[in-house]
Amino acid sequence: MSEQRKTVLVTGAAGALARAVIRRLLPDHDIVAVDFRKRADIEGLTNTYKVDFNKRGFEDLFRRHQIDGVIHVGRIGTHESNLTGRYNSNVLGTQRLLNLCVKYEVRQVVVLSTFFVYGAHAQNPTLLDEEAPLKASGLTHDLIDTVELENLCNVYLWKHPELHITVLRPCHIAGPGVRNSMSRLLSSHLAPTLLGFSPMMQFIHVEDMAEALFLAWNKVKPGIFNVAPKDWVGYQDALLACGCTRVPLVSIPGLIPHQIAKILNLKSFPSHLVNYFKYPVIIDGSAFAEQFGFKPRFKLDQIFRYYREKKRREDLLSMFREA
Repeated sequence: MSEQRKTVLVTGAAGALARAVIRRLLPDHDIVAVDFRKRADIEGLTNTYKVDFNKRGFEDLFRRHQIDGVIHVGRIGTHESNLTGRYNSNVLGTQRLLNLCVKYEVRQVVVLSTFFVYGAHAQNPTLLDEEAPLKASGLTHDLIDTVELENLCNVYLWKHPELHITVLRPCHIAGPGVRNSMSRLLSSHLAPTLLGFSPMMQFIHVEDMAEALFLAWNKVKPGIFNVAPKDWVGYQDALLACGCTRVPLVSIPGLIPHQIAKILNLKSFPSHLVNYFKYPVIIDGSAFAEQFGFKPRFKLDQIFRYYREKKRREDLLSMFREA
């Protein structure tokens, strides 16, 4: 990369992770912030847009701004849309984004994926490295779009090396402002557990994940990398550390999503997470750590303290309202 100031398009800009990435980029980059949900209100940033990747107006951004690189954080989670909506956005939308990158000669793309692509099952090895097969779509239809997004990136990674694509597969992202399914559970006073199961899990703080994306942008190294700390914790221990009351449920997959949604007052709950409550999916993040010089700053107790203190504040506010 030259020392000339670059223009970076960041997707998912209304979310906490993209905002943290943008804060790191702003001093030395011009930012084009995009989100399909709403126009992101970010201090010091004027080029913010609410736009659908699959709509005609999205290409206008490439015509209007000379975009040097893309950090694609705007993947839709299973709690945000149905399978058709996720496929249209995550797969077809990403394909259009990559096609526009080729057309307008973008020179670097960083894509946020997820460790969910490996799938959760009893035969998982202790550590899953980047060469492990992606079994998620074979275990549940809910993750077809996630695996297809990665397959798509793999095709462009080899067919268009000029894009310098880097794909990051993080473990559970948690912390302030994160609204994924796991973070919502850790924020809840009541959280489900499956009788007889407490799989080991990994968590990375949203600021550490933003730093990982920032490093991937600064150090141009195409490829696919796991991103995770070296420590992990049992799911039930994580709930206790976050101040959650555990709600034991019998392991009947067909009933679990409905029961969890009812108990936690959620509009929906992704059924693919049932297996992740049973079986560990521990990923090896050593390749990314070594090649990019990445070392997480936040420990597990710091991540869990946020959720514990958040509940205390909510309880105090509730007491004041009732007084």
